[in-house]
Amino acid sequence: MILLKTDRELELMREANRIVAIILEEIAARIRPGVTTLELDSWAEERITGLKGLPSFKGYGGRNGARPFPATLCTSVNQEVVHGIPSAATVLSEGDIIGIDVGVICQGYNGDGARTYAVGSVTPQARRLMETCRESLRLGIEAAQSGNHLGDIAKAVDGCVRAAGFSVVRDLSGHGIGRNMHEDPQILNYYDGRRGPRLKSRMTLAIEPMINAGSWEVCTLEDGWTVVTGDGSLSAHYEHTVALTDNGPEILTRC
Repeated sequence: MILLKTDRELELMREANRIVAIILEEIAARIRPGVTTLELDSWAEERITGLKGLPSFKGYGGRNGARPFPATLCTSVNQEVVHGIPSAATVLSEGDIIGIDVGVICQGYNGDGARTYAVGSVTPQARRLMETCRESLRLGIEAAQSGNHLGDIAKAVDGCVRAAGFSVVRDLSGHGIGRNMHEDPQILNYYDGRRGPRLKSRMTLAIEPMINAGSWEVCTLEDGWTVVTGDGSLSAHYEHTVALTDNGPEILTRC
């Protein structure tokens, strides 16, 4: 069942997602060669709590028998697609790309957003991969109009990525969001030919393309969380939480 939000619920979600947007904006100045992903995580946790939010990923239930997620951020470097665990041993280097995924709870409601950042100067392929992923998110959000169908989002994302010569990860998807981090519907980033349910005003969706420079296939590491590309190619990830309105999608993950 896809839940429609009340005015009060949308107000609370705006605040949670505003905190997410602040973190994603401010962390950019801290991403540089020599910084560890654990340092980024420690800063983010302190900043989120200072803004009266709670990190929603920390302690989130395990995958494939893994322990609950141990950190505030998901920090995914280069071939890591999503759910990378921050570590003092992961030191950013010139030319890396890193996906930062942030989740926040505020007064019982969730915010969720992600960006991929360049560490110093990156290769043309890495830059184009990031730009394509960001553009596919923009087009996916543009398709999230009341009266359209869920499949229209997938079609917009998939078409953009395929035209650029990259691949869309098929084993992971976006999701509804609200009082729970993950709600109905599942939002595919690849188009499987199905229209899906009709989109309605007051739906809240976390739209998040994950795309690879090589094959779409992925696998999960032994930690039970970190998802990596099957062929070792680079991956990029962007995400916004949006609320559908009668006047079009409202991006909540903006400062």
